[in-house]
Amino acid sequence: MTNETPAAQPDAADASTAEAVESVNTPSETETLTRKLRRSRTLNIVLGAAAAFLLVVAIAQPLSQQNPAVNADAGKGPSAGSTEGVTGGATDGAAPEADPNRPPLAEQIARADPNDPMAYGDIDAPLTVIEWTDYRCPFCAKFTNDTMPVLLEEYVDKGLVRYEVRDVSFFGDDSTAAAVAARAAGNQGKFAEYFEVLYAAAPQSGHPDMPREKLIAFAEEAGVPDIAQFTADLDDPALAEAVAASTADAQQLGVTAVPFFVVGGTYFSGAQPIETFHKVFTEQLELAKAE
Repeated sequence: MTNETPAAQPDAADASTAEAVESVNTPSETETLTRKLRRSRTLNIVLGAAAAFLLVVAIAQPLSQQNPAVNADAGKGPSAGSTEGVTGGATDGAAPEADPNRPPLAEQIARADPNDPMAYGDIDAPLTVIEWTDYRCPFCAKFTNDTMPVLLEEYVDKGLVRYEVRDVSFFGDDSTAAAVAARAAGNQGKFAEYFEVLYAAAPQSGHPDMPREKLIAFAEEAGVPDIAQFTADLDDPALAEAVAASTADAQQLGVTAVPFFVVGGTYFSGAQPIETFHKVFTEQLELAKAE
């Protein structure tokens, strides 16, 4: 794939999530993944540092080797459109039972920064959700346009969920450019608005081009106050390096398909129907409140 990260295999990933309802991981898989990520708070604090990446590599094997749902999105599981479960035959999104002796997986890997421009909601919310997204992914756009507004209204706005976004550039240089633009908007307090505008303009299928003039037009529509500064930030090497670091971090963790979600103590991939998110969020909130 010419403009894609080879290890990610994203084209097959998002193609196979078009209509499929995939299962979340089993308890045994969560245990394995949790062992892997126990020390990853340090990784997130120094995200982008080479030492952090070496730490991740050293402590465990990637997520894609733990959760068959990830490999299914990468074209190694059920075919596109299949509703067959890939983990234990479950297709209803049931969340596994959490280990009461450890914090939920999402809390272990969360940035947990009260000033995080790429996060939504109360940092002290009982449930943490993390999404990995590529701004050129059509199924990321589908989730953002159709499902995310409901989740924000019903969970984030009510103080129940802290929602963190992590960008990846699986689809080449234009993905990097779009992620840099979103971060540049975030520098001016307009990440959420830019995120919404960009995905609202996405086509029904395919990976849209992200030329500079389009990214600037998105900023104007999103209400970014200083367009001159935004335009200058599009060339900021620090922002490009941050996107590269976020992508490398995702790949080290084994995230090979987007959108990818960690919800409390469980994780899954794909533009799932709203019913799946309701079920998983409800169950993980109950576990969080019981702690």
